Amino acid sequence: MEPATETIESIENKEGNAPEEEKEVIELEEGNAPEEEKEVIELEELDLSKNIEVTEEDVEAKSKSQLIKIAGELRDRRNELNQEASRRATLRDRLNDETRNRVDEAHAHRETRDELNGSVQSTKDERDEMNRSASELFKGVGNDKKEHGSKKEKPLSALEKEIESLEFRQQTEVLTGGTERKLIEKIADLKEKYSEKKKQLEQDREVGEKKRQAEHSRREASGLHREMIRLADEAQVEHNKMIECYRLADQVRNEADEIHAKFIRAQELADFHHEWFIKVQKKLRKMDKKDESSRQSVREAARKEAKKEGEEIYERFKKGQALGTEDLMKLQKAGLL
Repeated sequence: MEPATETIESIENKEGNAPEEEKEVIELEEGNAPEEEKEVIELEELDLSKNIEVTEEDVEAKSKSQLIKIAGELRDRRNELNQEASRRATLRDRLNDETRNRVDEAHAHRETRDELNGSVQSTKDERDEMNRSASELFKGVGNDKKEHGSKKEKPLSALEKEIESLEFRQQTEVLTGGTERKLIEKIADLKEKYSEKKKQLEQDREVGEKKRQAEHSRREASGLHREMIRLADEAQVEHNKMIECYRLADQVRNEADEIHAKFIRAQELADFHHEWFIKVQKKLRKMDKKDESSRQSVREAARKEAKKEGEEIYERFKKGQALGTEDLMKLQKAGLL
């Protein structure tokens, strides 16, 4: 677009058309701009009946006064359309800013969601490890119970008392050779059982410790499972917020695209009127140059006529003819006096 005599609004990329009749009010959502900067922008569909129709024949055939009137109308309509385009561009830019804010917010929720999902996975791995540990310990406890749990034997204290009783009898009673030998064998057998029973009790304590460790691991696994569920729920909340932000961003972007199409329509019409304004201005400048040339020709002819008349008067003066005041003024005008 050629430069005009007035400042013209900047032109942006052009595309799309606006619907025929429409009036809408668009207000950005709260929180997207400071309260003092927030405003309601009302857009009315462009009144095409206000457009100025001009043809090449008009530019060539109209009089200078008519062209001056047309140029003024084209300029005023161009300025009005540039203002409408500017309003649409302002609203479009605000909507695009809101779109970017929504997308940034969605990205923040996505990052938080991904961090939480990472924590879910690590917590799940810890839980599974605790469950494996508990299962191994419980398996060991079960095997030990199978080996020892079915045996019904005297308690260790009873065996100890029985051994002491038999040893006392051996030491205090007079026994035959065969009876004493049997008593000695029985004492030896009870001592062997006592030793085995003592080992068994020690093993039982180990089994109890394994059981306590297994139960502890199982409790830890349960706690980790609850933590995993909590983290997963938080991740789902962040995911839902991310989806909502993207949905709102798409919605606002669509509104911005609609406003951009209306901006393009207003700017195209402004460009159209500006181009015709420039054409009329050029024609008026040509007419001004032509008028100036005509005036200059008239002035030159008058100067030559005055000089010729002055020379004639001067010739009469040289011949001794008396000159009047008017003759003297003509001589002065001709530069001969």
